[in-house]
Amino acid sequence: MSGINVMIVDDSAVVRQVLSGLLNAAPGITVTHAVANPFLAMERMKVQWPDVIVLDVEMPKMDGITFLRKIMTEHPTPVVICSTLTEKGAQTSVEALTAGAVAIITKPRLDLKQFLHDSADELVSAVRAAAGAHVGKLANRPAPPPVTAKLNADAILPPGDAPRPMTATTERVVAIGTSTGGTQALEEVLTSLPRVSPGIVVVQHMPEKFTAAFAARLDSVCQVRVKEAANNDRVLQGQVLIAPGGKHMLLRRTGAQYFVEVVDGPLVNRHRPSVDVLFRSAARAAGANALGVIMTGMGDDGAAGLLEMLKAGARTVAQDEASCVVYGMPKEAVKRGGVEKSVPLNAIYREILQQLSY
Repeated sequence: MSGINVMIVDDSAVVRQVLSGLLNAAPGITVTHAVANPFLAMERMKVQWPDVIVLDVEMPKMDGITFLRKIMTEHPTPVVICSTLTEKGAQTSVEALTAGAVAIITKPRLDLKQFLHDSADELVSAVRAAAGAHVGKLANRPAPPPVTAKLNADAILPPGDAPRPMTATTERVVAIGTSTGGTQALEEVLTSLPRVSPGIVVVQHMPEKFTAAFAARLDSVCQVRVKEAANNDRVLQGQVLIAPGGKHMLLRRTGAQYFVEVVDGPLVNRHRPSVDVLFRSAARAAGANALGVIMTGMGDDGAAGLLEMLKAGARTVAQDEASCVVYGMPKEAVKRGGVEKSVPLNAIYREILQQLSY
């Protein structure tokens, strides 16, 4: 296909107008329909099925979750959720991701037009990532080259040799990085782990306020404990710490114990939290006691950091192409030489459990 055809489903006329303008201005993207509810959407889809749907989750007549599940059952299609920055919106959006949506963009209740204009790059990137996702039989499309400058992990943690640990430790730690498609992938991995599992730290690209709901969702279905990380949280066996949206998370070590540092800072690889920041810190704090896992996602965040982990003696694993929703981050990590082996999604939990026997 030569372009990406998008349908917008949102009960706000302002949102439909602004999103249509921003997307139509992006090369290769066309908004074919912008409608106020799922019933109108289904009528339009009888005539032309979109490549990507941008979907509000809180609408009258039929809510977005019900519509999403109907789509995924009848005709799997990439869906980008457009959600309000509220606790309720976050919980509903996590439910949508579980039901098959591939990305979230946020909208506030105030200053909506300005916020959406300021988030235009994020919106366009989310739609392009969705269009290239493995959902049903939709063909992949290559991602466009970056159009804005991006910082690397140097902005948070300057490069340099890791200091030698003063105290020896045998504690093992697992660092996981993922993005588009990662919510479903992480759930599959973490629900496969028993209570006795190595300590795990995770960066999942997700907006601020959404990671707490995501962690709570995982905690409710996993044997391991899952929580949104707070500054100075200990990394413990049987526990998973999810980096909070809007903050970077670093692995640190004091004596034989690991903990996390949660900090502000600029976007790194256009993300906060950044996988590269976590992986670089893991290379320094844990070295050969770490396992780095890079999973489904668009872009290259984590590729450089995973190579640093490998050079520091860590084991490194990538999710394989066949099981990725978007084979972007793992592909770039393999390309740079930072991956020891690639495995299917359903085998990643075994790689994690091997950390206990090293």
